[in-house]
Amino acid sequence: MLPAVIGVDIGTSSSKGVLVDLDGNVLRAATREHTVERPRPGWVEMDAEIWWREFASITRELVARADARVVALGVSGMGPCVLLTDARDRPLRPAILYGVDTRSTRQIDELTERFGEDEILARCGSALSSQAAGVKVAWVADEEPELFERARHLFLTSSWLVFLLTGEYVLDQHSASQCTPLYDTDERGWYRPWAELIAPNLDLPPLRWSGDVAGVVTRDAAEVTGVPAGVPVITGTIDAWAEAVSVGAQGVGDLMLMYGTTMFLVNTVPAKVTDRSLWGTVGALPGTRNLAGGMATSGAITSWLRELFGSGDFPELLRLADGSGPGANGLLMLPYFAGERTPVMDPHARGVIAGLTLSHTRGELYRAALEATGFGVRHNIEAIEAAGGDVRRVVAVGGGVQGDLWTQIVSDITRRDQVIPSQTIGASYGSAFLAAHAVGGASIDAWNPPKEIRQPREHTADLYDELYRSYRDLYLRTRSIVHALAARQER
Repeated sequence: MLPAVIGVDIGTSSSKGVLVDLDGNVLRAATREHTVERPRPGWVEMDAEIWWREFASITRELVARADARVVALGVSGMGPCVLLTDARDRPLRPAILYGVDTRSTRQIDELTERFGEDEILARCGSALSSQAAGVKVAWVADEEPELFERARHLFLTSSWLVFLLTGEYVLDQHSASQCTPLYDTDERGWYRPWAELIAPNLDLPPLRWSGDVAGVVTRDAAEVTGVPAGVPVITGTIDAWAEAVSVGAQGVGDLMLMYGTTMFLVNTVPAKVTDRSLWGTVGALPGTRNLAGGMATSGAITSWLRELFGSGDFPELLRLADGSGPGANGLLMLPYFAGERTPVMDPHARGVIAGLTLSHTRGELYRAALEATGFGVRHNIEAIEAAGGDVRRVVAVGGGVQGDLWTQIVSDITRRDQVIPSQTIGASYGSAFLAAHAVGGASIDAWNPPKEIRQPREHTADLYDELYRSYRDLYLRTRSIVHALAARQER
């Protein structure tokens, strides 16, 4: 039988898996869609049982035909998410999701005051924000103290899957570096003095690199997943970093641009770079460092619009948006529908659509949403370069790369070429590659060479420059109003 590897990624709106041979050819793929829970404004949660149930369903589908022999397994997942378990490793509550969950604003303020903003930035690589897993651990300690007293272990999405597959309690270095302020990026280890203050009862996991073998599939896990017992399982990582691996965007000067439910940017830098408006992290691969940014929404807005319209699939909406032309017939949108992460760092920001008239169409609204994400990408790239990042090559990946329009709009707005790789599946493919590399030394250049280059169109440059200035100004002029509205929503 043909030797192959499996990669599975648990994302915000779906779980995806691929069966890939050792030359990088996708043999089979499977997807399970899901939704997250939003029990209160600013809260975004998910039952970890869904992660495991969908993972097992996907792997059983992938191995159903006996034409391939699984030799390694890779995992990744959205993050950083906070899943706390008791002494018997039973989840105590739904997992609290990454930066789209903004409940921990009080803990951010209190811990920043306690430890010092400059000290946190120097030690951890990032200022405290809604993206930091450590502040969500602190939120549980403050707001659910009886539950927190029973907490013993901290899992993220990928490490929970690894634990259920192998029985090993481990976490990758990159994921740990997003557990601010629990992790020291210079020492590449847990910073015990702050960890003891925030979570004295938690036994934090040993740390490994994303592509290291964490353990092997147990007999119990084999019965559930269909993957044979004894198959090696890598430690895994957060989805955006697995996406960067999937397209070979790991060299200094590379910027991975992930088109998904949220928009993520990962720039590989030669040495540690810190900035209050971005995230400085350890990379997925040994010896690498990143400066990263992330928008709280992107594809989430297009999905929301499709549901709001009540008709039309994505290809139809893209066709209508393409027909509306650059500038969306005078519409301008702020894509802050779930607050905003970098570089605004404003959990109380809200979406704004300016210029609406009774004559505007579905296509024009959809176009405005795509352009809004493009303006957000340009804002992040400018912030990365201002902070000392080095953006020489932009590589696109993720579900939004399907079709040409969205990537073309982003290239037009940013005035940047984008490399479109042969495979844009994303994190599941990156996890499969890490698994293959762990057992056989695969090359991502051979697995996933470039397919085409998306180049900016000169005739849109002046219009988008003008609209970008208005985009930046619109946030400043509406900030106090939307903050007041956000406070009303939270009450």
